[in-house]
Amino acid sequence: MSLLATAAALGRAAWAGMDPEGLFRRHAADRAPFTVLFPGLGEVLFFTTMDGARDILTAPSALCRAPLPNPIEPVVGKNSLILLSGEAHRRARSVLAPPFRGELMRDYVDLIAESTEREIAAVRPGDHLLVGRTAQSITLDVVIRVVFGVTDDARRREFSSVTTQLLRSGGAALMLVPWLRRDIAGRGPWARLVAFRTQLDDLLSEQIEERRHSGYRGGDVLALILDATDDEGNGLTDEMLRDQLRTMLAAGHETSSTSLAWALHHIHRDDRVRTRVLDELATVDTPAEMAALPYLAAVIQETLRLHPTVPIVLRRLTGPLTVAGVACATGDVVGIALPALHVNPDLWTDPNTFDPERFLNARPSPFQYAPFGGGYRRCIGAAFALGELSVAIGTMMKRLDLVPVQRGRPPRAVPRGIATKPSREIALEVIARR
Repeated sequence: MSLLATAAALGRAAWAGMDPEGLFRRHAADRAPFTVLFPGLGEVLFFTTMDGARDILTAPSALCRAPLPNPIEPVVGKNSLILLSGEAHRRARSVLAPPFRGELMRDYVDLIAESTEREIAAVRPGDHLLVGRTAQSITLDVVIRVVFGVTDDARRREFSSVTTQLLRSGGAALMLVPWLRRDIAGRGPWARLVAFRTQLDDLLSEQIEERRHSGYRGGDVLALILDATDDEGNGLTDEMLRDQLRTMLAAGHETSSTSLAWALHHIHRDDRVRTRVLDELATVDTPAEMAALPYLAAVIQETLRLHPTVPIVLRRLTGPLTVAGVACATGDVVGIALPALHVNPDLWTDPNTFDPERFLNARPSPFQYAPFGGGYRRCIGAAFALGELSVAIGTMMKRLDLVPVQRGRPPRAVPRGIATKPSREIALEVIARR
């Protein structure tokens, strides 16, 4: 790479750290790939076309690995399903995926509605609902109850407090720049992150041991995983189990809360969309029915198109691979820039317009639309996340009449922890309770 090209790639890395959607959308109409030089990871060749996405997502697992070092490793751990590759990934996925099958959502929807009701119970007319903060509380409570089966209020608060502190300690600089991860006499950002991660691991170990020794098996995800084995009859070790649970607690909560905030933002910026969501909600009474509403599902899908919370899909090649006509070598890191793919004008009509109806009558190709990744590495929690968002949005809008506090320039998506989030808090005014 020439000096000029290197400088440009480094500049894109800095831009990605401040405004990833802005960077990638700038390349939406480009048919040629572009390079970003990430500290610690090196050059990443990004593709924005359907051909590029197809070649990356359908590449054999023997040719691709999760790229390391990875920005999210300090939070989720080296054994996280997100970071495993090859046979280790296949075996872990076979144990972890079954509890998140779409048909099991019916066992969880009531808990999701209860968590939402609990969070908005004290809200009164005239209050300003801080959507991001509210969404974080709801989705964190959902994970603690649904994944771990924690019903004791004191234990839930303990999990919530430690998880929140861990995620806040993982700032963008610490996540993106590996050489900042240093303990300076027990002080500094890295020391704080490690301390909170250790506290969370202690809580996880206690929960695992209690469930194993009590013999209690509820319908939560932890119970299902404790009883699950791979095709050789092996379960997860305690270390692997902690990393997977930390991944679900951190990644699942962070991404869902961001999507919930963006969805409520878009719904209440467009009176037509808001009215149609309310009309559809008026036809149902139960959380299970909310989870099956087609227009609400389309609103969520459109939200994820414009704001994929994890904006990049990365693979490190273990052998040569041609991607969209570009010959890539062993060791190269290739990626899909989702914010660019999702607004590529060759693939979408009026790509920058929020229009849920585009998802009502057509199903986009998995190589055109991939908010949960794709192929053998597609997010195992995708069906759960979509159902969770429908129930949370539906419950809030059935209970609260909300309007925007201001309709000014929309916030940007900026890196926060392991996902992107709105650059400022989104506030909605409560007009009435229903």
